Formats: sequence, C-alpha cells, structure tokens
Amino acid sequence: MVTTTSAAAAPTGSGHLHRDVGFWGLLFVSLGSIIGSGWLLGALTAASYAGPASLLSWILAAAILAMLALVHAELGAAYPVAGGTARFPFFAFGPLAGFTAGWMAWVQAVTIAPIEVEATLSYTARIGWVKDNVTLLHTDGTLTGVGLIIASVFMLLFTVINVVGVKLMSETNSITVIWKTLVPLLTVVVLMSLTFHTSNFTAGGGFAPYGAHGVFAALPAGVVFALQGFEQAIQMAGEARNPQRDVSRAVIAAMVIGVVVYLLLEVAFIAALDPNKLLHGWANPVGKGDFGPYATLATTAGAGWLATVLYIDAVVSPAGTGLVYVATSSRLSYAMGHEKSLPKRLARISPRGVPLTSILLAFVVGEIAFLPFPSWSALVGLVTSATAIMYAFAPVSLHALRLRDADRPRPYRLPAWRVCSPLAFVAANLIIYWSGYQADWKLGATILVGLAVFALTRSRLPAAERPALHWRSAAWVWPWLAGMIVIGRFGRYGGGSNALGNWWDLLVVIVFSLAVYYVAVQLALTSDEVEAAVRVEESAEFPEAFPAA
Repeated sequence: MVTTTSAAAAPTGSGHLHRDVGFWGLLFVSLGSIIGSGWLLGALTAASYAGPASLLSWILAAAILAMLALVHAELGAAYPVAGGTARFPFFAFGPLAGFTAGWMAWVQAVTIAPIEVEATLSYTARIGWVKDNVTLLHTDGTLTGVGLIIASVFMLLFTVINVVGVKLMSETNSITVIWKTLVPLLTVVVLMSLTFHTSNFTAGGGFAPYGAHGVFAALPAGVVFALQGFEQAIQMAGEARNPQRDVSRAVIAAMVIGVVVYLLLEVAFIAALDPNKLLHGWANPVGKGDFGPYATLATTAGAGWLATVLYIDAVVSPAGTGLVYVATSSRLSYAMGHEKSLPKRLARISPRGVPLTSILLAFVVGEIAFLPFPSWSALVGLVTSATAIMYAFAPVSLHALRLRDADRPRPYRLPAWRVCSPLAFVAANLIIYWSGYQADWKLGATILVGLAVFALTRSRLPAAERPALHWRSAAWVWPWLAGMIVIGRFGRYGGGSNALGNWWDLLVVIVFSLAVYYVAVQLALTSDEVEAAVRVEESAEFPEAFPAA
C-alpha cells in the first residue's frame, strides 16, 4: 500500500487557489524577480571580482541558468501545481527530499523580500532631503528605528497586496515590471551614447586581471543572484489559467529578456567608467558610489536627469521584486503545508483564494530579517547557494519522473534531456561550490533546523496521517549536501583551505555531482508510487478534474 499519497491531502475546510493569471502575468512575475536590486549592483560587484572578464561571468551564468530554466519549464508545464520547486522532488523521491528542496526554496524566497526592502532604503538614505533629515541606517548598514518602521510599511504593503488576491498582485507587478525593464534599457542607451571608453575593456591588468578564478568568483557575488528568479512563474502555476501552455513560455521568455538586459548593462557600465580610476585595478571602479553606481556614472557623463530616474528606480525595482517574493514564499509554505511537512494551517485558503496564513508567515519572518543581519552584499552569496540547492533538485527529479511517469503529457520537453539534465545538475553544484564554504556550511545548519521543524510537525500528526518517509529514495540527499560542504572546505572559494588545486577542484565537483545524480535516479520512487502521489496532489488542489466516485 502506498502511504506517500496522503502527504498532499488538503486540510479540512480549505479552499483552492484561484486560476486568475495569464501568460503576461506569469512572464512579469518571473521577469520582475530577475530584474530587482541585482541590476543596480550586479555589474559593479562582478567587475570588482573579474574586471572586464565579468562579461564572461554573465555569459556563463546565463548558460547555466538557461539550462536550469528549461528543466523547470518542462516540469512546470507537466506538473502545474503551486510551489512546484517543493513538489517536483516530492513526486520523485518522497516527503524527505521534497521537504528539503521546499525548505531551501522557502528560506531563500522569504529572505529576498526583506533584502530588497533594505536595498531600497539603502539607496533612499543617500538622496538629498532624506540624507539631511532622516537617518534610515546605522553606520554598519543595519536599520535604525525609523528605518525599521519604514521597512515594515513596505513589507505590510506587499502583504496587503498579496492578501487581496493574486490577480491584483499580478496586475500591480505587471505595471512595475514594465518600468523596471525600460529603465535599465534607457540607462544602456544613454550611457553608451554619452561615453564609451573602449580602452576600459583591457584596463587595470587586462581583460581578465584575476584570471578564471575571478570569473567564477563573480558568479555568487551578484551575477547569479541578479539572474535568478525565472522559477517564479512555476511557483504560481497552480494559479495560471492555462499552465500547460503558458508556464514554459513565460519561463523561457523571462530568462531571455533578463540575460539580454544584464549583458548590455555590464557593457555600458564598463565602457562608462573613468579610465583614471582603473589605473590601479578594479577593486573600486566607481569610488564611493556603491549605493548607486549607475547614478554616479550618469552624473559624471552629464545626464543628471538620468541619475534622478535611477534613484527612483532604486525604490521601484527592489520593491517590485520584494512584492513577488512575498507571493512566492507564501506559495512554497502553502505547498509544504499541503503535504503536511509543515503545519496544515499554512495550506488554509482565504475566501479570496490565497494562502492567508502563509502570506502572514512571510511577513513575520521578513520582519525578523530586518534585525541587525549582514548587508545586501554579504547575504548575496548565502542566497545564491540556497537557490542553487533548490535548483539542483529539478534536473534529477526530471530524469526520475521521465522514467517513472513516462506517459504523462509534457507540453514542453527538454531537448536531449539525457544529456542536458545531468549537465544542469552539475551546473547547479558548481554554483554551490563557487558560493564558498562559509555560505555552504551555514546552509547545512539551516537544513538541520528545517528537519527539526519537519520532525516536530510529523510527530503531532495522527499515525494514520503520517506518510511513509521513503528513506531509501531520499538516501542520496544527505551524502550529496554533506559532500558539497566537505569539497567547499578544501576548495578555493569563500573560506576554503585551497587544498584542492586550480581546475582539479572543478573536476572533483563534476565527478561527485554525476555520481550523486545517477545514484539518485536509481533510488527514485516506483512508477506506482509516483503516479499515486501526483494524483493525490492534483485531486486535492484541483478537485473539479477528479470527480468523486
């Protein structure tokens, strides 16, 4: 008897998510997440790590995330359920693997909204009247009492919009995303037309002053963070009017637009720099303008009006992304509540068709995150590694579900999936490794906390409602994560000991990743178990498609 299927039973008295979002809403949800505070700081941090070779960092990140986006596009169209990143591994490997992926997805999502709000206030604090009359930040970058109140207002606004309903959230975000996309493109055109120093691309030590190590180190320092977010359309697939048609299209379109915008921004940024500031390297290419490098460049180029627009955008872009991530984190906790991995109350649906308790939880955790934690830049590596762990579950789940659920209609199919899927898993593990040992071991500790919450929630369930954990199917997860932490400890990034030689470290990650991948596929649930788990999830979420016998 398959007991896994009970994991998704809907809480008694719960409603169901409303399907109100079309293609453009899904596109703007993903694109709105991709274009946030990352565009305002990503080019600066990437250039500081890699110089002009940061262009290679963006291209490499684009290739990696595009591959992962295509994996998610197939899964999202084939399994259009809310909080998909938590549920795909649940279908393939059972509750333990599903919870681990969902917990990691939730941790990164629930943290990004307050990070974006802090980014907004960081920029605002440097603007004229605000700087002279209101103290928003302490000298260490943490929020003052006034700053905390204003940040709380932002979080409350995000929460209210989400509580009112996903349609309003989608429409509000759509307006914001149009602005967020046009302003970076305007910045590119203006800067390139006013100042373009081709010599900058070989200045400060040449095209690649820090070699390949700099190119790789730039990825978790803001490049991957800037490009991540394509999966937001997948998280909201349960609220899409036509998910089989629209989810994959929205994911791919958002990724393409985001990559083009960020590559153009990096080119414009490098070409607009003052060559005199690059004579001694790339450590500080715009002086002290860290909280608005493009505005600094615009002012220097004589486009003060553009600097004003950019300071406005420094509020709009991060705020728009924060709005999206409140929605995303609530859908993830909703999914885990649905599966009884977290308290069932999180899966309760309001009369407006939104997961009210999950939205309120995102608000509370966001408020806690405003306490004196590290700054935007310090948290980027941590969030990037968490995102990579979340992404890594998708390719191995795709392979397992292709084998165990082969007859399911797949509106979009990953090309050459037997090659691309393991490559995507390897790519995600490389991002985890490049994020550094300090980020990875902290995430390991966070996972242990999550498992403790999972165990406590499970212990409070009646015995008849406890799904089988399928320890065997999830047995690959712990050696994988522990192995990545160990490799990071002896690696060359973020606090590693440098015991592994240059390039040999990447070979170790690749070989280890492939070994884990193929072991995981072999350990996946049986076809009957997968079919039963998927059916119960879909029947609980969309009962109209599964009439009672």
